[in-house]
Amino acid sequence: MSPSETTTRERLMDPQQTTLRVVMVDDEEALCLGVRRIIQKYKVHVADVLVDADYDFRYFTSGEEYLAWLEDGGEVDLLLLDLKLPGVGGMDVLDAMSEQGREVLTIMITAYATFETAVKATKLGAYDFLAKPFTPEELRYALRKATNQLILSKQARKLAEEKREIRFNFISVLAHELKAPLNAVEGYLNILRTTENDQDRQMVERSIVRVDGMKKLIVDLLDMTRIESGQRERTIKRLDLNGLAHASMELFALDAERRGISMELDTEPDIELAADPGEAEIVLNNLISNAVKYNRDGGSVTVKLSRDGNAVTIAVTDTGIGLTPEEAGKLFNEFTRIKNEHTVKILGSGLGLSTVRKIANMYDGEATVTSEPGVGSTFTVTLRDAPREETRRPAPDTASEAAPQL
Repeated sequence: MSPSETTTRERLMDPQQTTLRVVMVDDEEALCLGVRRIIQKYKVHVADVLVDADYDFRYFTSGEEYLAWLEDGGEVDLLLLDLKLPGVGGMDVLDAMSEQGREVLTIMITAYATFETAVKATKLGAYDFLAKPFTPEELRYALRKATNQLILSKQARKLAEEKREIRFNFISVLAHELKAPLNAVEGYLNILRTTENDQDRQMVERSIVRVDGMKKLIVDLLDMTRIESGQRERTIKRLDLNGLAHASMELFALDAERRGISMELDTEPDIELAADPGEAEIVLNNLISNAVKYNRDGGSVTVKLSRDGNAVTIAVTDTGIGLTPEEAGKLFNEFTRIKNEHTVKILGSGLGLSTVRKIANMYDGEATVTSEPGVGSTFTVTLRDAPREETRRPAPDTASEAAPQL
């Protein structure tokens, strides 16, 4: 092996350096200073992922000081937290971090741990316990274990994010590549619609239905990937939900009329929701489209809107084919379509309802279904008002360039 090849290989095998932010909260300042002396000279090698970790250490002698520091934008990777603090105690600190949605790897330091406190602390996110008084070696052991957990968890999240990004980019490129030929095919089919041969015209109409199904698939794919990846631009504003529901029902009124399906909007006056218009439309369009598509000829669709506090409920009821409990349990999964003798001729991507559930989760809500085979289904989505100030514009990328004008 040549010297240059050896150097390259050694460089590739060099561990990555990382610094973990460690915070200690303990009213014994002398103990905090002793821990700082140990930590400042200590490093941990995580062999599984070739990472060397050292530590940036700071301490607070009260829970109040620590929580105020967090409120001011403080960041922490690993927390050494005394259980018995004066004033705001260790459990109170864990409670406050849990309410704020902070996930911090926490080692509880205590001489008074009981089974009950251990269970409660673990439920609130405590990772480990370190009994007072502890030796330097016991501290190092706890640090090694916590550091390995932190680094491996970060690496797992990074790999999962890379996998998601590859998936999003693939779907976006696929949608972009399908868009142009589909538009061309649709153009040619519309020209052929003028044929006077009834049999030919029927074949053209069937082909156009299939093209429309493919276009809907592309839109569903892009909706799903942009919402999951955060690449979709969001603008939160007060929306007239009654107006949006009317507009969505109009989109599917012709299909409903052809099959004798009646449509009704049951609502209260002036129902508003602080939401992104595009996301609200995705929810309404998917629910109403499915209610028409999976209905029986001569059936009915009822869209009911109601508000309770800061939450709006959208319930869409149909008199369609219905679902078994087993089918209903799978329905919100990606690419899931119920296949039976009633659905074999119905086109769909299996993405619409999974996207609806993702949007509901973004608004601290939920999406559910109640159904009875042969009777019908009710799909219910709850959405809570989003913060008005939220506006996000994605950076230009493949996904945004691939938006189809369908």
